[in-house]
Amino acid sequence: MDTVLIVAIVFGAILSGLYIVSNMIVRVLGGRVTGGLSEDESQIMQEIFYGLKKMEERVESLETILLDRDRK
Repeated sequence: MDTVLIVAIVFGAILSGLYIVSNMIVRVLGGRVTGGLSEDESQIMQEIFYGLKKMEERVESLETILLDRDRK
């Protein structure tokens, strides 16, 4: 039961992260029409994107560990 709760929280975190990234992308595309992003804003966006990709990989590893432990 605890594993199900942890997996649900993890998926919720992933979905929240995807929502944030997609919202930022929409704002970036909208910003380009009105003038674009500065170099600092672009760099921050890239850092956030790569950070979220790393977090996704860690979450997938954690899910694998938890599911393997639950099967035993």
